[in-house]
Order: sequence, then structure tokens, then C-alpha cells
Amino acid sequence: MGKKILVIEDEPTLARLLSYNLTQEGYETKVVDHGGEGLQAAMQNVYDLIILDIMLPGMNGFEILSKLRQKGNRAPVIILTARNAEEEVVQGLGLGADDYITKPFGVAELLARVSAVLRRTQADEGGVEHHPASEKVIRIGELLIYPEKYEVLLEGEPIPLRPKEFEVLLYLVQRPGVVVTRDDLMNIVWGFDYIGGQRTVDVHVSSLRKKLEMNQQSVQIDAIRGVGYKLVVPQPKK
Repeated sequence: MGKKILVIEDEPTLARLLSYNLTQEGYETKVVDHGGEGLQAAMQNVYDLIILDIMLPGMNGFEILSKLRQKGNRAPVIILTARNAEEEVVQGLGLGADDYITKPFGVAELLARVSAVLRRTQADEGGVEHHPASEKVIRIGELLIYPEKYEVLLEGEPIPLRPKEFEVLLYLVQRPGVVVTRDDLMNIVWGFDYIGGQRTVDVHVSSLRKKLEMNQQSVQIDAIRGVGYKLVVPQPKK
């Protein structure tokens, strides 16, 4: 049986687009068009992923996400946000969303993000997967980074990173000890045409630092006041 995905979206055309394409990919999909009913569905059934619009009748996406996390529901959530709505992204990630998609979006991007979130969640719950010796890997400190799979292992255990968190980490590990400006990260990771502000960078780096610093022997990301960030590799004890 395919993975179960709950879509909470009240715009009929978009809801049909999501349902059709997810079903075509083999996912079992349920669509709800009301905020309160969406929360009820998420709490009464087990879903592998929730796609959650922000603007909904009855209860908005932020309220739904907040209540889910408060009640201990850890189902991965991808939020749907409006173009240039940086504050929505920041708030959603802060409440516990796993990723976001900006409207309008293409089917290929949607399916890629769904697959990436499900893959990270499965790796986090199911242990360490086998990685062929021929696969490209970057080793730095206690970290193993697999660029082609968007996967990171810390002492053999997977770290669930959002796509942009992974891209930030990858850029920093390729420049250990070098101060990287926020503008550089914004341009490389989000693109030169990204209209959002540097707050997005700070939110992603803050989340990334928390995940890495759970292990004191891991690499660290130092904030350089007024400039940007620097990746530091702890020196081995003598």
C-alpha cells in the first residue's frame, strides 16, 4: 500500500491537481477543504505526510500546525505559501513544518519535495540505510554527507534536514573555517532572484545548528555578528 497523504486545501482546482498527481505517483490521498475538519482528520488517522495550505476557512494552517505539534502529532508537514510571503515561511518552519512550497509551483517540484520529506522521515525512523562504496560522500568531523541523496549521518545516525538546511550545510562544509556572508548563502541556496530577506537564512541556520549541536563532537556553525556564518570542525582531543 502506498504512503498516506492528507491534503488540507480549500481551492478546488489546486486540491484536484494535488490529489490527481499524488495518486498517479502511487500515494493514497485524502483531501479536506476546511481547517477544522482538516485538524480532525489529521488527529483521527495516521498519515505519512500532510500538505497544508495556510489560508483556510474555519482555522488557518498555522493554527492547525500548532495544535498538531502541541498534541504530539509528529507527522511531517509541507506548508503551501503565497509567493514572496517570507513571514509565512518563517512562521511555519518555527511552528514545526518540515518544508514549504511556494505557489504557484510545478508538479515536478511538488513530487520531488514530497519524496524528499518522506525519504528523510523514513531514514530517521528506520535506522541507517546501506550506502554503496561508489556513492559520493563528504566526510567532515563526525558527519557523513551524501550530496546526491540529501542525507546526513552523524555517528551513523541520520539527521532529518529540510532541503534548504541541507544545501546550507553543504555549502558551508565545502568552506570550513571561511566566513560566508548571508548574501552569499541567499544567492547560492535560494537564488539571485529570491525576493525574501535574510531572516529566512537565519531561521534555517538556527534550525540546522540545533540539529548538529545535539552532539558536542559534531561540527559547529558560528555566527559572525553582522556578517554571516562560519563552519568550525572541533579538533580531536590529544
